[in-house]
Amino acid sequence: MQVHFGGHPGDTFPPCALTIGNFDGVHLGHQAILRDLRREADARGLPTALLTFEPHPREFFSRNDPPARLATLRDKLAFLQGTGLVDRVHVQRFNRGFASLSPQAFIDSVLVERLDTLFLLIGDDFRFGSRRTGDFSLLAAEPRFTTRAMPTVELDGARASSTAIREALEAGDMPLAARLLGRPYQLSGRVVHGRKLGRTLGFPTANIHLPHRKPALAGVFAVECLTPDGQRHVGAASLGKNPTIDDAGCYRLEVYLLDYSGDLYGQRLIVRFIHKLRDEEKYDSLDALIAQIHADVAETRRLMPC
Repeated sequence: MQVHFGGHPGDTFPPCALTIGNFDGVHLGHQAILRDLRREADARGLPTALLTFEPHPREFFSRNDPPARLATLRDKLAFLQGTGLVDRVHVQRFNRGFASLSPQAFIDSVLVERLDTLFLLIGDDFRFGSRRTGDFSLLAAEPRFTTRAMPTVELDGARASSTAIREALEAGDMPLAARLLGRPYQLSGRVVHGRKLGRTLGFPTANIHLPHRKPALAGVFAVECLTPDGQRHVGAASLGKNPTIDDAGCYRLEVYLLDYSGDLYGQRLIVRFIHKLRDEEKYDSLDALIAQIHADVAETRRLMPC
């Protein structure tokens, strides 16, 4: 899978079958679009291409209160590659200039001149261009490529969407989030140096860098971690603001790997959230916190035997 960043004037690419969207989480609805795109592309002898945006347009327009992102760009690209359905990904920098393009300018300069789109598959609610004034009818009327809308994908009568997954994660419904994604929800990041308080409490944790300030879930979880060597480890994870010992108000992801000893600093861990144990709480003392961590570890062992 080729990945192209930017979208500079003058860049051109071979003809393609294209889909467009944020593809946050690459959930079941996204996967259905990609399978359909592959079928249409193969029938036309074209490669598949995906146009996505960085940052997420809603992050750009709501900088003070951005929506929780399900996946980093790095993880999104890894999920897309894992489908085996995408030949090229174009990551368009979403800035004021791009946001101000009229719908027709977007069609002319991006879809036709740069990407040479011959077939376009979009979600049935796709909007584009300045003030989101472009819609399916405008694309369908374009004679230079064929446009088709992908119907909504439903699971148990509910729409498979990034919004539905965020709602499931916020509610702590990890099984529902996993069903909508087609896999357990996960975050990844490098292990960084923290305050090293966990080891003084008897539970040394891996502190994982969070690139976005607002995660899609919070609380204490039973997790499984994958290290770069492919080993799986069971752990108990806290994702929150640590109110008992910290008043900075920043989210932190800290993972205690059961029965593990080793140096993880600088390594990239994948953390898969399997069960939510409880919400985050503030305790009156460190002794009370330690007692609760013991209980969390015991519950993790019960739910996920090592």
